[in-house]
Amino acid sequence: MGQICNPEPVRIGLVVGEPIRMEGITSVFEEIPGDKHAPLLPVFGSMEVLLSSPELAYMVVDLNSAPIGLGTLEEIRRQRPDLRLIVIGPAGNEELVMDSIIAGARAYLDSTDGPQVVRHAIEVVTDGSIWAPRRLLSKLIDRLLKSPDTSLTTASPHLTERELQVLELILMARSNREIAHQLGIEERTVKAHVGRLMRKTGADNRIGLSLRALNHSLVPDGSTIERRKDKMPGTPEFQN
Repeated sequence: MGQICNPEPVRIGLVVGEPIRMEGITSVFEEIPGDKHAPLLPVFGSMEVLLSSPELAYMVVDLNSAPIGLGTLEEIRRQRPDLRLIVIGPAGNEELVMDSIIAGARAYLDSTDGPQVVRHAIEVVTDGSIWAPRRLLSKLIDRLLKSPDTSLTTASPHLTERELQVLELILMARSNREIAHQLGIEERTVKAHVGRLMRKTGADNRIGLSLRALNHSLVPDGSTIERRKDKMPGTPEFQN
């Protein structure tokens, strides 16, 4: 009951510079899908080939490979801003984690994480969330709030009543599924509202949307922000 019947596999591009690391990352796709998750299908090829594939919506980027760095993430974001990136990098480098998220990563994993953790993180991203430590996400938001950004000082956009309801629940770290259930609407309708909110505010993802909401006081209830901080997940998911 409630399970997906023969779901289409989710295609995941792999950007890994070293063959031995490619073999290790490929083993992630041998893991059995989690409950109600579609199978994951690794896609191989050069960066040019992967970026030119319109069917590709997700990509794993290994920052440990010598030729790959933050510049690669920025280039991917310029060419394919729609791609959701899962980054694997060295452990213990908080600045790199935050820089990767700013550059467009939806997940940051340590090189020491096992296949099951990597698999779960990818599933979190394909569900529309961000996988990162709560402490670092809080630190990232604090840093961005202190940084001058002209995009945050423009006039506040006009939001409909429904968009305000969706935005408030986003600030409370609710998933699309939870928002749909609470508002009594379909999940695809929630996704449409989120898309319009991002276009109206000029945000690239939900972190950016949250920042703009906080700076413009788009949701006037100050207690909402406190609830949102309490709800931000510890290890994985701040929906994006």
